[in-house]
Amino acid sequence: MAEPKTDSTRAFSEAWKRACSDPRPSVVYVPYGKFHLRDIAFEGPCKSNAIVVRIDGTLVAPSDYSVIGNAGNWIRFHKVDGVRISGGILDGQGTRLWSCKLAGKDCPVGTTNLHIANSKNVVIDRLSSVNSQKFQIAITDSQNVKLQRVTVTAPGSSPNTDGIHVERSSLVWILNSTISTGDDCISMGPGARNVWIERVACGPGHGISIGSLGWKFQEPGVENITVKRVHLSDTTNGLRIKTWARPSLGFVSNVLFHHVVMDGVKNPILIDQHYCPGHGQNCPSKASGVRVSGIRYKSIRGTSSTQVAVRFDCSKSNPCTGITMHDVALTYLGKEAAVTCVNARGTSSGFVTPLVRWS
Repeated sequence: MAEPKTDSTRAFSEAWKRACSDPRPSVVYVPYGKFHLRDIAFEGPCKSNAIVVRIDGTLVAPSDYSVIGNAGNWIRFHKVDGVRISGGILDGQGTRLWSCKLAGKDCPVGTTNLHIANSKNVVIDRLSSVNSQKFQIAITDSQNVKLQRVTVTAPGSSPNTDGIHVERSSLVWILNSTISTGDDCISMGPGARNVWIERVACGPGHGISIGSLGWKFQEPGVENITVKRVHLSDTTNGLRIKTWARPSLGFVSNVLFHHVVMDGVKNPILIDQHYCPGHGQNCPSKASGVRVSGIRYKSIRGTSSTQVAVRFDCSKSNPCTGITMHDVALTYLGKEAAVTCVNARGTSSGFVTPLVRWS
């Protein structure tokens, strides 16, 4: 077991190099205890496509956020194939950086706790990510990644601490996980395709989001997304699609939200094609070029903490099309919640809240 404040970065790097250079299946084992790490990259490709990183202990980032605050990522797996990360706790110690940001001071951007990049056939199982400086877990430019029994924890006030972010990646599964954080529990950026999310509990946080999209003109689309059997509690949003109001070749298509329970969610169902977190300051004012189509909502139940539970605010030049809603029952203060709909086309049935009038 490492001493409480011993820097273990070099030891981890050496262990990885041995495993990566061995053509036989390997295990990198982290025993119980606390191990302090600076930013570290586990680089591939490796000679073996069967490496297990088994963590029984806790990996701890520097408490001084300036040490790794501009590194981009704290722990990064890059160009790996067939790696399994099992167990353990990643403690990003982001509290001081959040305080700096919330005070409006000049602060580092912050690092992502765990980043899987340009990789394939990766499994993350029973891992806990705690108090990241920025994103908790990010999956980018990767294929066939499964996250299961993952726990993400940060206060609801922590800025930019998205739980799991997926971008430019395909065949991603997020299963049987619990996410409590200060931003989106799960966010899917440009190029997220064939993503399956099931049995996830979210809250606090900003819900499950596609986007934001459309900041760039040339941008890959988001398609084939399934969100099933999830529970959102006391979140600012539930099921959200958000795009900037500016020209873009991006799109969102073939999305299914199925068997979702909401408890006290502020915006349970939301398509916002005028997204701007600046609250009116320096917000783009053009129509969103992102095309939103084939969005299905089935068996959605629960309570809204605001009167309007369903809001479709779609692009004037690219109206949302093919939106279907079936068996949606959302209430506000024990009564039927309201629906607003602008520039959207579709059908609804089995609707307990007032029937959508498509415009």
